[in-house]
Amino acid sequence: MSFGDIVYIIAIIVFVFITFGIVKNYYKSKFDDEGRRMDMPDDSNEKD
Repeated sequence: MSFGDIVYIIAIIVFVFITFGIVKNYYKSKFDDEGRRMDMPDDSNEKD
């Protein structure tokens, strides 16, 4: 393997981890601990 191939593989791995972190933080900010959306409250559960 040449040096360029190694750099390319490292770049892909870093890209995957950064993307995973962004997606995880996005969903953490949208959902509470019980899995309910924070920006779209559902009042049907409270009526039961």
